[in-house]
Amino acid sequence: MTFGFAPSSAASLSTPAASATRLLEPAEWAAAGIPLLRNPREVVSGLHARHHPGPATAIVAVLDQDERVRASASFTPRPAPADGWMFRNALLSQLRRVVPHDLRRRTPVRTAVLLYCREGDARWTEEDGAWMWGLRDACTLHGLRCGAYITLTRDGWQVLGEGRGGRRPSIGSVPEPFATAEAPPRIPRTGGVASDVLRRAAAR
Repeated sequence: MTFGFAPSSAASLSTPAASATRLLEPAEWAAAGIPLLRNPREVVSGLHARHHPGPATAIVAVLDQDERVRASASFTPRPAPADGWMFRNALLSQLRRVVPHDLRRRTPVRTAVLLYCREGDARWTEEDGAWMWGLRDACTLHGLRCGAYITLTRDGWQVLGEGRGGRRPSIGSVPEPFATAEAPPRIPRTGGVASDVLRRAAAR
């Protein structure tokens, strides 16, 4: 798979030497065994409709085994050089706020994905590499499986490391209806007049 490279506005700032290794190259990310999303467009559309993100907005979401969004949070990181350690701390803070950790489980059952909205094209940047490093580390510290890293630009969305993407949604596009529900359908409560009517109808 071929990856392009584009300069990042955040990465163009002076970066301390210690933070230079706190990013993942595309080849490292692709070799990390990140689970593929069955329907990435549905996940992206759902998060876009839920959070209405603009440029420089990050959305971290926790998916269950059926790829339903169980928790999500959006935030805008402070302008700073791209540093995976800082991004890890920001993601971990959001995860702790919206969902309990799964550190007691032997194997993670929930997956965290990150959608980052930024200017520029879909090619990998050092800023993306820092977000990848931060997502992987935050998932480890919160007992989650590390999932996809997705960029959203004015040209559309792209799952980095997989080569999958689309034109909609994009930054500035109108949110679409989404099917990624945060909770399963409510089960009608038993008892009461309605239940009696249903039981009599079923017995006929």
